[in-house]
Amino acid sequence: MTAARPGLSVAVITLNEERNIAACLDSVRWAGEIVVCDSGSQDRTVEIAQRCGARTFRDAWRGFAAHKNLAVERCRGTWVLVLDADERVPEPLRQEIEGVLRAGGPADGYSVARRNYFLGEWIRHGGWYPDRTVRLFRNGRGRFEPRAVHEALDVSGTVVDLREPLDHHTYASVQDFLQRMARYADLAAAEMHTTGKRCGVTDVTLRPVWTALRMYVFQRGFLDGWRGLLLAGFYAAYTLAKYAALWERERGSARG
Repeated sequence: MTAARPGLSVAVITLNEERNIAACLDSVRWAGEIVVCDSGSQDRTVEIAQRCGARTFRDAWRGFAAHKNLAVERCRGTWVLVLDADERVPEPLRQEIEGVLRAGGPADGYSVARRNYFLGEWIRHGGWYPDRTVRLFRNGRGRFEPRAVHEALDVSGTVVDLREPLDHHTYASVQDFLQRMARYADLAAAEMHTTGKRCGVTDVTLRPVWTALRMYVFQRGFLDGWRGLLLAGFYAAYTLAKYAALWERERGSARG
């Protein structure tokens, strides 16, 4: 790894990501520092990260937001770029980020659009693009909000949009989606239950149907062909699973 831009640290959290981590880290070899915080991988994730020149750490899992904050706290650069292991920085985005670093900002944080890939194809509709998220920020100005899932980065200061997108190679298979869906549904239900959200009849009947209609029809998921149809169905199932899990927690609390 070269030190062409020593002012930039890249932070990545991992768990059993040997399939993705090499491509992710290869896409940011130009950064001054790469920090990988692993949470107990049983595969070759840490070995591969070390081979790619990353500073690696092993820690007990703290939750998505807390673990990302831990990785950020270990970054020494003036700027921090946070990536997921299944994301890649294409050359146009690299050039744009380098321009920000050379100029010293002027903003404190920058959001990127994400090209989300499903079963090997970029999904352009169904609410999957541009899918903007803040990922680049001045060190000390950004922190992830404590949420169980879909954690968001809160930046103290101005945030502007970068033009070039980040590549996100998510859900390589149907099985991959289903496994993660079960985990995320349970985490989301736990978070809703903690905040006092309750499950009503419409949440397990009409809400899943609306999810599918919104993605496939109103957000034009049908233009992504059979992948768009699958995603609309999967997200409807996720919505049902999330509220069913919330309902189950409510029953458990009532019995307790």
